[in-house]
Amino acid sequence: MKRIIIGILTLALLQGCANNVKNTVEKVKKYPPFDVQNMDPAIKPGDDFFTYVNGTWLKNNPIPADKNSRSTFEELFERNRHDIKEIIEEAAASKDAQPGGNIEKIGTFYNSGMDSISIERLGLSPLKMFFDKIESIRSIADVQSVGAYFQIYQINPFFFLFSNQDSKNSTSMIAQCFQAGIGLPERDYYFNTDQSTKKIREKYLIHLTKMFELLKDESKVAGKNAETVMKMETQLAKASFTNVENQDPQKTYNKLTIDGLDKLAPEINWHSYFKQVGYPGLAEVNIYQPSFMIELSNMMKTVSVEDWKTFLRWQLIKSTAAYLGKDFVDQNFDFYNRTLTGQEKMEPRWKLVLDVTSGSLGESIGQLYVKKYFPPVAKQKMTDLVMNLKKSLKQRIENLTWMGPQTKQEALAKLEKMGVKVGYPDKWRDYSGLSVSSESYVLNVLNSQAFELRYSMDKVGKPVDPTEWGMTPQTVNAYYDPNRNEIVFPAGILQPPFFNLDADDAVNYGAIGFVIGHEMTHGFDNMGRQYDKDGNLRDWWTKDDSKAFEAHAAMLIDQYNHYEVLDSVFVNGKLTLGENIADLGGGTVAFNAYKLSLEGKETPKPIDGFTNYQRFFLAYAQVWRTNMRDKELKKRVKTDEHSPSKARINCVVYNMPEFYAAFPDVKPGDKLFRPVEQRPVIW
Repeated sequence: MKRIIIGILTLALLQGCANNVKNTVEKVKKYPPFDVQNMDPAIKPGDDFFTYVNGTWLKNNPIPADKNSRSTFEELFERNRHDIKEIIEEAAASKDAQPGGNIEKIGTFYNSGMDSISIERLGLSPLKMFFDKIESIRSIADVQSVGAYFQIYQINPFFFLFSNQDSKNSTSMIAQCFQAGIGLPERDYYFNTDQSTKKIREKYLIHLTKMFELLKDESKVAGKNAETVMKMETQLAKASFTNVENQDPQKTYNKLTIDGLDKLAPEINWHSYFKQVGYPGLAEVNIYQPSFMIELSNMMKTVSVEDWKTFLRWQLIKSTAAYLGKDFVDQNFDFYNRTLTGQEKMEPRWKLVLDVTSGSLGESIGQLYVKKYFPPVAKQKMTDLVMNLKKSLKQRIENLTWMGPQTKQEALAKLEKMGVKVGYPDKWRDYSGLSVSSESYVLNVLNSQAFELRYSMDKVGKPVDPTEWGMTPQTVNAYYDPNRNEIVFPAGILQPPFFNLDADDAVNYGAIGFVIGHEMTHGFDNMGRQYDKDGNLRDWWTKDDSKAFEAHAAMLIDQYNHYEVLDSVFVNGKLTLGENIADLGGGTVAFNAYKLSLEGKETPKPIDGFTNYQRFFLAYAQVWRTNMRDKELKKRVKTDEHSPSKARINCVVYNMPEFYAAFPDVKPGDKLFRPVEQRPVIW
């Protein structure tokens, strides 16, 4: 739950051996730096730049039945899946893998998920020990004891438990608790009164009922149990923070001793709870949402033991349904995919199992992935790009007119100290403590989750490991970590169209350069700016500079609040503020870096009729092309701190004076033209 993935969704193919570079280049040549055939010249660039660049692609690429969207990211993600599949299937077929070694574990884990016959035969029997514990509950103390047992396996009925750096003492790792317990995407689904959300609640109640029926409850009993869960989840949701509140690092920093936690939530025996989870010596914990813990504590005395047992049965089956037999998998898909996102058809089983395997044995697969797919030349070129972007952001900060010298000095010190990680970690995780068996897929998943909890919680009280990564090399993403003050680019993103070894510099700066600038700017967005160069939550701004920042941010909030993505569906400017600041900053910093790279060189000749500066913006718009189902888009607007793709293009480029210079035909009177006084300048 820690907020490190503040970046973009990406994809990955990695090559690590010099003799594989030729194959990599051959793959890259299949993907032109920019394809003009995807454009729609009937659209004026001043009316809708997103559709001008991507219109023909949008028409020619409908959403597949087993997807809720189709995008550049999805295409990249699918290519990545097929490469990971080669690695996993080689491991699964290996006859001479070392017993207990990573290769054997990868193959065994994957094969257990693909063995649907055994999964159907076993039914719910692998979960018998969990159901038996629920059945044995006789008191509230038992409820908490079983909750602690579930917590060990990251079945989180009450809250998420993990470790992270202390936000006000970044050299220290402490335990963290984050609200959980609800089955709908976020708290407002329980309270919004629009017809769409009401229907989702109705269908959720049906889903709950069907799940209890699959647990062999009689129909009336299943319906009653569903209502019990809905009532309890609604209570928890009412006390939960909103998505916007969860973005406030001051509001979510509430460090308590265990005695302090006893006073906050006295109906929970915290000493006993943490002891049963396996960490009796915890001295302090950060509670992200105190109001949630207070309500959870109150419910321990107001909710009956029988209702808690019902709630725990649901938590268990909700957490494991995707790894059980077909009936559970289908019903889980029916609500969480078909109802919530509009996805019509389930993906092939191998893809689902591959994703779980890759997530559970992340760096062990990543190590093989890097050896096979990530060329050293890509890592070096990416590192050079990052350094150029840092120079550009430094120049931007130095020349800001709205920021005073005292704050600038702190900002420049933070940028100077900002760490950079590219491709893959310098040392790999040890998976020898993870138990993987051919007996049960769901137990392999739960054992992996228990392994991850121990890995996280064992860090509490120990020095921070500066070499550690928050993502695996094959992960389709990039991030900025405010506690470590570092940007991280897994090898997964270093692929066309984000990063293309054969592309002209304008395209690479417009694509991966935008990404780099985006992640750097997260260090100075509405959240990131509250952390200093050492990753501590400390106010290093003068009052005047802080007010100036808020004024520019308010312009951005207002702009996005008025951006309509569907009929009467608008972007949430406050929820998406950090990402929007990072997008605008990323574009500005990347363009400036590209200009700096041209100093002393001849101006590049036009390609496909477009100047180099135009190709910079074309490349940026290309990486965000997306077709998305309306249901999924509505859900994203409520839950995702990223703006929808079309807004990520159109709300950025029309704020940039460099865009108007590159496309001089964009004039006042065009649909999305923005006057100078309406364009916020932040970074």
